[in-house]
Amino acid sequence: MLLCGIAWGAVYWFRESKKDGRVLLIYGAGLAGAFAGAKLAFLLSEGWLHFHDPLRWMVWLSGKSIMGALPGGWIGVEIAKKVLGYNETTGDRFAMLLPLPLLLGRIGCQSAGCCGGIECSFGRWPAVEVEMGFQVVALIGLWLMRRKQWQMGQHFHLYLIAYGLFRFAHEFMRITPKPFFGLSGYQLLGLATSTAALIAYRLRELRTSGLH
Repeated sequence: MLLCGIAWGAVYWFRESKKDGRVLLIYGAGLAGAFAGAKLAFLLSEGWLHFHDPLRWMVWLSGKSIMGALPGGWIGVEIAKKVLGYNETTGDRFAMLLPLPLLLGRIGCQSAGCCGGIECSFGRWPAVEVEMGFQVVALIGLWLMRRKQWQMGQHFHLYLIAYGLFRFAHEFMRITPKPFFGLSGYQLLGLATSTAALIAYRLRELRTSGLH
């Protein structure tokens, strides 16, 4: 599922690279940043809790998180654009391509039996299914905004704001460790990501207004 998601994005950016070869390098930087962020988020949020586990290396090598992949990929893209002198907005295109691979990733979670929910009065909370629902709603929302030309240039920021807040709220229903005063590391990352995206949204809004 992970490879399918990567291939989905790679095909689009390979086609775009025929117009400007830099975009493929930007995609590669975003992908590298996403992998680094996914691993770092896991290690900081819960990987350290397995320090005394005999299987800790297996846990550390396999663990990763979407909540780290998104800001990591964002940072990777911004660094690459700055280095390459690429000034066009790419966020709307990245945003539109995100929900499907993340949806595929959650299908993988469902198959592997990971990322589950807590026990409730009616049984186990369907954490994976709820997240899949979020991605479907996000995909529809992004498609509508693109079709209606709403909030152009801000789609990626809006997605990060929404997903960060969603993960903060939804983490209470997930079985992830919550060692930070009753919060998980993913919740802290969600708030940080939403805050950073909100600041970026506002800065771009101010720059756009200044152009007019």
